[in-house]
Formats: sequence, structure tokens, C-alpha cells
Amino acid sequence: MGLKMTPTRFDISGRTALVTGASSGLGNHFARVLAAAGANVVAVARRADRLERLVGEIHASGGQAMALTLDVADTPGMDAVLDAATERFGGVDILINNAGITYEGHSLDMTGDQLDRILDINVKSIWHLSAKVARRLIARGARGNIVNIASICAMNAAPALSLYAISKAAVLQLTKSQALDFRASDIRVNAICPGYFRTEMNADFFDTDAGKKLIGRLPPGRLGEYHELDGALLLLASDAASFMTGAAIPVDGGHTAQLA
Repeated sequence: MGLKMTPTRFDISGRTALVTGASSGLGNHFARVLAAAGANVVAVARRADRLERLVGEIHASGGQAMALTLDVADTPGMDAVLDAATERFGGVDILINNAGITYEGHSLDMTGDQLDRILDINVKSIWHLSAKVARRLIARGARGNIVNIASICAMNAAPALSLYAISKAAVLQLTKSQALDFRASDIRVNAICPGYFRTEMNADFFDTDAGKKLIGRLPPGRLGEYHELDGALLLLASDAASFMTGAAIPVDGGHTAQLA
């Protein structure tokens, strides 16, 4: 007997997805993909004007979304965001921890302030927001999915990216630890590890000779396209991945396999 695919397993219609770092880059794209898949989207970032533009475009496409401003380093401010999401949509079911920053430079040139800031944004914010969402899910008696956006830099070191690499490696361990801590509450925690995609943070680099050389070394000979992350995102955000927790999925065109 042949196996049948069940598209309803990927259905997230009516669920509420909060996406951090939604004002640009991957977060902006993730918000659009989740809305197109039927989720109510809570778009969170610091830049209100960009969020409003995103939400307007989602509404124009027939989706449901709201914009809420937050610096994810502002832990107390997270409660107001979650309260607003609950008032509008009934509570967050899917959390996409996407917000992040990077610093480039030799390890000896990095400062303690930079280390503190990158850990605040890339690691501590995920720890705090995930815990807050998990507590609310447990109080509601609801299942939930948390998807952390890590990086292939968590798996393989790269020159001049020590702070970014250690922060993303911490995200992977946090993903595994919270997956174990939350599993009894029917809350899954997984990670996506993107390879090289052009974003506002790295666009200037990829236009340099060094950046072009790096692109040439990638197995596909090109950067990833945003839509190539959609499969992993919708898998982890939906019940199609009901037996997956604590997993990290590289989406990198085979780059980490090449380095193994």
C-alpha cells in the first residue's frame, strides 16, 4: 500500500505565530509565509514603520496580522507584546525567534560590550521569550511550537565571526535543553540553521571580492533564496513535525556537509 501525503498536517490556519525581527530580511519573509499559510501573524521588531508596511501588505493579500514594536533585549516589554497578541488573537501558538545581530572582526578586536550585546539579543532574548510563551501555553492547556533561527556558524566556525558563532552555538544548545524541558507540556522546540542568504546585515560583504569568492565556494555556486527556507519553516511550525523536537535543520545548499 502506498503512502499518502496529508496536506492538513502542514495546516496552521487559525493558529497565531509571533515572529521577532520581522521588519526586514528573513523575519519579514517568515511573517509573509506564515500568513499565507493561514496563521495570524504577530510581527515584532523595533522599526514600527516597516512593521506597519508589512502588516498592510499581509492584509492586502487576505491575511491577518498585527505589528508590535519591541527591542528583544527589553525583557519586561515582552509581557506587553504577549498581552496584546492574546487580546487580539487569543494567544501565541507558534514562536519564531528570528531577531539577531552580528559583529565582524578578529576575536582580539572585539569588546566586552559587544559580547554582552550579542548575547542579550541572540541568546538571552530567546531564553526569556520562549519561557514566557511556554508558561502561557501551559496555562491555556495548549500545544505549541518554538522555532529558533540559528545558523550554520553554530556548527562550523568562520573567521572574524567569533561572537556571532558562539551566540548561535548557544541557541542550538538552548533549543535542545528547552525541547527536553517543555516536551511534557506538548511544546516542541526546534531550530533552523540557515546557510548564506543575502540580508541587510551581510549584503555589503557579499558585494566585496571576499564575499564573491565565498559564494563561489558554496556547492550550488550561489546564495540561498528566501523561499528555500519555507519548507523547513512550515514543517517545524506545523503538526507535520509532531515527532520532532530538539532538532536543528541546516538549510545551506550542502555547505556544512562540504566542510565536514
